[in-house]
Amino acid sequence: MAPSDSSSGSVDDPLFESGHRIFANKDLLKIGHVPDADRIVGRDQEISKLAKRLNGAVHGYSPENVMIYGKTGTGKSLVSKHVCQRAQNAAQEGVDIGTAYVDCAEDNTETQAISSLAAKLNDESATGISVPHTGLSTSKYYKLLWKTLDARFDSVIVILDEIDLMNDDSVLMKLSRAEEAGKIDCSVGLIAISNKIQYVDSVDERVKSSFQHKELFFKPYDANQLREIMSNRDDAFQDGVLSEDVIPLSAAFAAQEHGDARKAIDILRHAGEVAYEADTERVTEDHVRQAQQQAEKDRFRELVNGAPTQAKAALLAITELSVNTNDDAFLTSRVYDQYKQICDHLEIDSLSVRRFRDILKEQAFLGIVEIEKINKGSAGGIHLQNRLIENPQIVRETVLEDTRMHDWTRK
Repeated sequence: MAPSDSSSGSVDDPLFESGHRIFANKDLLKIGHVPDADRIVGRDQEISKLAKRLNGAVHGYSPENVMIYGKTGTGKSLVSKHVCQRAQNAAQEGVDIGTAYVDCAEDNTETQAISSLAAKLNDESATGISVPHTGLSTSKYYKLLWKTLDARFDSVIVILDEIDLMNDDSVLMKLSRAEEAGKIDCSVGLIAISNKIQYVDSVDERVKSSFQHKELFFKPYDANQLREIMSNRDDAFQDGVLSEDVIPLSAAFAAQEHGDARKAIDILRHAGEVAYEADTERVTEDHVRQAQQQAEKDRFRELVNGAPTQAKAALLAITELSVNTNDDAFLTSRVYDQYKQICDHLEIDSLSVRRFRDILKEQAFLGIVEIEKINKGSAGGIHLQNRLIENPQIVRETVLEDTRMHDWTRK
């Protein structure tokens, strides 16, 4: 049944509210939302540097490949999408630029990534090419992608977000070499994004040779920038709904967590939802504190869900020590012994001590673990001590959501 005509736009059914008490435009608080240029805070230099790397696409020749590093919530994906949009709009007459975004946490195999790219860049009405979601081999999806690119574009910019979660780094090599190898006439530029600064060190030398990337590093936001980011989105709420301390407190919480703008926006959105569920007319400091706890669980779940099994086992090892002892910091050797017990019980291969240390360093980079050097004197030497930054109970609950890890509870 079609909706009844109403010039006022009001809702007649008493079951539903006419308008929202708290939110005016909640979409402004979505993580994937790309704001207008005047709402992007503290990233002018990064925008300018990335634009210079992609400038070739605007004029019809090859853009450069870029590797972007930075902690979660530092604007890497936002800036990449923003610059790609502006490149499309700025393309000189007669130059067609295509852009596509791939979340490698979801499309984490070569076949998934390439089929997703082909589908996103295709327009069947214009190309006559059909791209099925599943059912073809990797090589056939590549052929469909090459046909699509040549049929529609002079240049294409592909964003590969969380590239470190891809099972196979050959995607970088094949995409970056496509024009040189004669697969396509269209030029391709890649923006690869990772939280792990050492990602490129781990890829095959042939991939590095083909990728030929420039690097761009995003620093965390400070508290003032976080306040400005949220103030630029306060029109997501109804007028007068936010009390004066809501945005400063949300920014302060996020600044404590390495300047994570995603977390700041999460907290602000959750605070509004908490206030709405409580049937209040205003969002207050108390709602922010409740939202911070929920956002902490959500953000940590997002970090951990895509982590490899070995990383989860390492986190579970520190968690078990934190929960079951009176200590909060542990030598790497002690954590490794606990980790081996977990691997033995779950019947998974344990890593060497050296590789295990690398995993702990990766968790420290993500802000989950804190590593501190301690000097035990001339006899004891220097050792590394590991401490969970996150609440151990939250870590444990989240890690054990993985069915492969859950058997640990039945030890």
